[in-house]
Amino acid sequence: MDATTAKPRADRRQLQQIIAGLAEGIVLVDPDRSIVWANETALAIHGVEQLADLGADATQYRKKFVLKYRNNHGLKAKQYPIERVLAGQLFRDVIVEVTRPDDDEFCRVHQIRSLILTNAAGVGESLVLVIQDVTDRFNAEDRFEKAFNANPAPALICRLSDLRYIKVNQGFLDMTGYDRDAVIDRSIYEVDVLEKAEDREQAIECLHDGRTIPQREAVLRLANGDGKFVIVAGQPLEVGEESCMLFTFIDLEARKKAEISLGQSEERFSKAFRLAPVPMMVCAQPGLRIVEANTAFTTVTGYAAEDIRGKSAADIGLWKDAAAHRELRATLDAHDNVRDFEMPLRTREGAAIDCLLSAEPVVIQGEACILCVIQDITERKRSEMDLVAAIEAVMKDTSWFSRTVMEKLAQVRHPGAGSGTRGELGELTPREKEVLILICKGHSDADIAAILKLSRHTVRNHVATLYGKIGVNRRSAAVVWGRERGVVSY
Repeated sequence: MDATTAKPRADRRQLQQIIAGLAEGIVLVDPDRSIVWANETALAIHGVEQLADLGADATQYRKKFVLKYRNNHGLKAKQYPIERVLAGQLFRDVIVEVTRPDDDEFCRVHQIRSLILTNAAGVGESLVLVIQDVTDRFNAEDRFEKAFNANPAPALICRLSDLRYIKVNQGFLDMTGYDRDAVIDRSIYEVDVLEKAEDREQAIECLHDGRTIPQREAVLRLANGDGKFVIVAGQPLEVGEESCMLFTFIDLEARKKAEISLGQSEERFSKAFRLAPVPMMVCAQPGLRIVEANTAFTTVTGYAAEDIRGKSAADIGLWKDAAAHRELRATLDAHDNVRDFEMPLRTREGAAIDCLLSAEPVVIQGEACILCVIQDITERKRSEMDLVAAIEAVMKDTSWFSRTVMEKLAQVRHPGAGSGTRGELGELTPREKEVLILICKGHSDADIAAILKLSRHTVRNHVATLYGKIGVNRRSAAVVWGRERGVVSY
């Protein structure tokens, strides 16, 4: 075809002036397949500076730029947007990934639509590709997708337009036992994450309105039909320009089982506490405020539980010996348990009772408490004193008694007192002697543990064995016993 018969090209100068400054990339293609113009945005999103770098025509464009769909499938020649517009096709929102063989680092995502501009006779004279660079958006979506799938916390995403699930992560599948196909594209009413939720109606209303669903307890139906206690919350978000709701979950199953088990344990403890034949009371720290007392406690002391709840033992005058009370408080404040601590009590009527008190730190309904068990030894001590008095009355002349028998009688009548000889010290092991010496020098169990390089538990065991051997049950009595026998001179 010579120059006189060649089809004249349309004058697009005004059109080019109009679209030159648009934020979207514009590429004009002639029906003869040549690329005749592109604005700066179109050049920039292709990573080139001049029109010639796009290629002289559609064929060269295909050689310079490799296009793939988002599923990583490459486009065939006739699927290229530039070829489709040349074929007269109108399309919109075609998403492709664009790379260049001459630049391994170049990778962009383009969203493309076509326009066909006609003249007055209705003949197409300008073919247009309108290109938007959506790389940042898709990179953000890729990052979100990876983070969503990798997050161990169970989650799934529901599209608000039809309330169907479009994404689910492995954490949700692991927690519920569902397969991915059993969740994706299912309605929220088929896989109901708000089943038996607290204030379900309000949660459903928030879902329909696209508002945040505050966290609440619910029962999630599992794949096997069982229910699981969870905390569920919903957060509105945009996924691919669609309004969605992100549901996240916290598995409460372990906590619920623990609560049930704790409740059962506390119920068993409560029954055993009430029915125990020995006096018992539960006191809260600090201050030993009485929380509860059992029936045996009321029988022995005369104090009814309802009259003393919330009061401390000191408030009601339960302790007769102020010094012993202070020693007990110091031991319990150090979070140590107490075993067979001699503690005289005063009844509601004012009578004195000789008792041995044992105490153990416990936690009841999340509160730090002390369980106190009281053994009434009044009658036992009276019997011991009566026995000693009878022996002394009958055996005025004790010269024939062995020294050991005399010492044992003296210990029964006056615990802690001794003859001052070192014979009894011979019954102690070397370690027990070391412990006794340090006690007599005023050292605490913690000090002794540090000095002897032992654990506090081991020291307490040595102290308990020592008390048993020398017949005392208090530190002060052990000090008296030891000093009477010259222990501090060791």
